Amino acid sequence: VQLQASGGGLVQAGGSLRLSCAASGRTFSSYGMGWFRQAPGKEREFVAAINWNGVSTYSPDSVRGRFTISRDNAKNTVYLQMNSLKPEDTAVYYCAARTSGTYAYTQAFQYDSWGQGTLVTVSS
Repeated sequence: VQLQASGGGLVQAGGSLRLSCAASGRTFSSYGMGWFRQAPGKEREFVAAINWNGVSTYSPDSVRGRFTISRDNAKNTVYLQMNSLKPEDTAVYYCAARTSGTYAYTQAFQYDSWGQGTLVTVSS
């Protein structure tokens, strides 16, 4: 499956962005999907995950209450709504797909397909 992330950009602290990830393939609705991020000099970090039908979602404490993951299976797209952005949210954001599973996976090694990343920069 091919994943195309978009929606990154420069935003001031406290602002909002919505990232999108469009997936190819006819079985998108059966994929577990996730978002990760990687800041310069840091390891890739889990941001959010969603199961196949959108009922189950997970996110770490660092973004919970500010970031929301959702999906539209009719459009083969997963979204990450980011509100109340902070400078420490600055990173390249990657979407990922688990094509062999339907759950909301929280570990990077559980995903088998990755998008190219989209840069989010939050200025103070």
